[in-house]
Amino acid sequence: MRTTAAILLAVVLSAPNAAGEDLPRPPSLQPQVDFWTRIYAEVDSRSGLLHDAWHLDVVYEEIRIPEGLSRRSRDRYRERAKKKYIAALKLLGAGRRSNLNELQKRVLALWPPDVANATLRRAARQVRYQRGQADRFRQGMIRAGLYEPTIREVFSQKGLPADLAAMPHVESSFNPRAYSSAGAAGLWQFTRSTGRLYMRVDYEIDERMDPFRATDAAARLLLDNYAELKTWPLAVTAYNHGQAGMSRAVRATGTRDIATIVRRYKGRAFKFASRNFYTELLAAIDVDRDAETHFGPLEKLDPSAYEMVKLDHYYRVESLGKVLGIDVTRLREDNLSLQPPVWRGQKYVPRGFELRVPRHPRGVPAATALASIPASERFTRQKRDTVYRVRRGDTLSQIARRHGVKESELVALNGLRSRHRIRIGQSLRLPTDDAPSMPPDDFDGSYYVRRGDSLSRIAKRFHVSEDALVAANGLRNRNQLAVGQKLLVPVPSLTAAAATPAPPPVPPPLVPGAPPGVTVASAEAAEDGHARVRITLPPSKPAESSAAPQPDGTPEPMSAAALESDSPATTSAELEPSRAAPEPPAVALAPAPVAPSAAARQMSPGPASHAPAPSGTPESILAGLDLGVSQDDHIVVEAGETLGHYADWLQVSTSRLRSLNALRPRAALVIGQRVRLDFSRVAHPTFAARRKAHHEAIRADFFSRYRVAGTQEHVLRRGDTLWSLSRRNRRVPIWLLREYNPDLDLRELRPGLRIQ
Repeated sequence: MRTTAAILLAVVLSAPNAAGEDLPRPPSLQPQVDFWTRIYAEVDSRSGLLHDAWHLDVVYEEIRIPEGLSRRSRDRYRERAKKKYIAALKLLGAGRRSNLNELQKRVLALWPPDVANATLRRAARQVRYQRGQADRFRQGMIRAGLYEPTIREVFSQKGLPADLAAMPHVESSFNPRAYSSAGAAGLWQFTRSTGRLYMRVDYEIDERMDPFRATDAAARLLLDNYAELKTWPLAVTAYNHGQAGMSRAVRATGTRDIATIVRRYKGRAFKFASRNFYTELLAAIDVDRDAETHFGPLEKLDPSAYEMVKLDHYYRVESLGKVLGIDVTRLREDNLSLQPPVWRGQKYVPRGFELRVPRHPRGVPAATALASIPASERFTRQKRDTVYRVRRGDTLSQIARRHGVKESELVALNGLRSRHRIRIGQSLRLPTDDAPSMPPDDFDGSYYVRRGDSLSRIAKRFHVSEDALVAANGLRNRNQLAVGQKLLVPVPSLTAAAATPAPPPVPPPLVPGAPPGVTVASAEAAEDGHARVRITLPPSKPAESSAAPQPDGTPEPMSAAALESDSPATTSAELEPSRAAPEPPAVALAPAPVAPSAAARQMSPGPASHAPAPSGTPESILAGLDLGVSQDDHIVVEAGETLGHYADWLQVSTSRLRSLNALRPRAALVIGQRVRLDFSRVAHPTFAARRKAHHEAIRADFFSRYRVAGTQEHVLRRGDTLWSLSRRNRRVPIWLLREYNPDLDLRELRPGLRIQ
């Protein structure tokens, strides 16, 4: 009987170890786990622990910050408390062991009896304050009910350890709106650069804020880490420190044992947060399992029943909320990935977006409700951004005020690393809409001026002339409008307009802003329901360029800022004289979408597509691009890349890259230029993945708005560059010209060469 009981006891005691094989608990890490358990379960956010940064079992004091203090006063309060212990440790480190006061005795008792003076002197530099999280952890436990079932299901399907579902406790306390000072966002705290590898992150949609999309992305990131690092403790730590960083740790220590790496690795960026990330997770798992012991009875929120509907057009949020019977505020709560410009009306809800709505809010499926939206509220294209060229003396705040937008919007839209660093000549995209729209059915003829409005913009919006607005309102100065000012808009009667059928709408040109002289020769309906318009171009003229001529008469290479924001790198090729080339023929242009070709489906996963590339062009997402890294860490610059991109993908400074390549502070990159990179912080595969994702995003964004309806052949002449051809053809991106000409050698451009 004793033998049977002993066997059963052994089985019970060994079960936790068997279950935790994926996430082992080395005994040497237990003090760290105990420390974080205390932070998560005992110390609330109004208090904190003063402790040693390396020996977490050495806790000097729990201090509570008095209420009502300003942030600066709270900082000073903590610093005064730290200084007491720093002074005591310095005294003890000098060898003092007698005539100690009570504080000094207590500090000495926290260390082993034979502690060395050098250890105590070092400890004086390691006094640290850790804020408590118990109240936030408790709130996170309640919120977790909304997301935990999905997280566990996704992790189970992908074969991840089930306990990894507790990671949002460490990252965000299960708050999908969490945003860190370092720019990490959402439930899973993805940075922008890492998020773009797994999700859509741009000015319209930031899927880091969607807890469900981000969960799938987190699972894929963890699996990628595991495939590279071979153990889950390292894969978890890499979630914080980066895959390349943990690979360096393995090489430096010669082991994959997490306890050894935490104890011995002294990497430059392997600081307190990275060293403790795995043990924080272990503590979070323990507290989550025994939550009622720590917090008492808890009632988790129940996940709501939702349905997903994929939008077939661009819509205003107000239109969606109206037909679905959902308040816009609730709609926003359920679709956190839609960026603020969408909710402010500066952008439409994008076509192809999967809208999350409560199941059958009006008793009918969401797709059925959306079908009732009138055609006038369905848009085939997104509101367009405009571009501002930075001038001497400009600051981002001045530009934002001038155009009635927020600095944060300019930072997000242009992917700026710092709001304090813009350069003369840089092109900044502005979140303003210049696309005209018809007034709503209940429009009463009055319009109130909004921030960022101009008379020309209002005139475009209502299809009236500026002179008509001036006359109707008796304006003395058409350039002076006040926010909130009431304007009478002399729009034609909608009833009268309905009596006279309007001609069929003409689809917009491939790129906004066609030059004067473009005429529409004919329009006809195609079988797919889209209009085909013949556009006749004016006679070609040498493209104007902002590049200053050099002494030899050839143009200086265009700077990165001289191109649109999605194509910063350019070419400086110059051509020799040649005979006059024939004028370009008419070209057919049409808006998206059409049925996608195989190449189009690869290039743009959304509903929009483009015509297949010419015969012979490789059917790949990045046809014709050289995205490889040479053995000596050099790459070839492609269109759409800047030194800032490389620095961001490599997690190094631009000054470091300029130094490596002996580049002047404002020197521009040129397409085809070889650039040496610094791979000390990011591995080659990670850089390559980020670079590829960047180019995929550029193409996906373009083909979500446009498709190529046809091509024309052009014979190069003197003065032609890829840049000038791009601008002459109504801002066709340089990368698109290169993809339609895969064999084009930028070093061999010559007069008479025929390109598509």
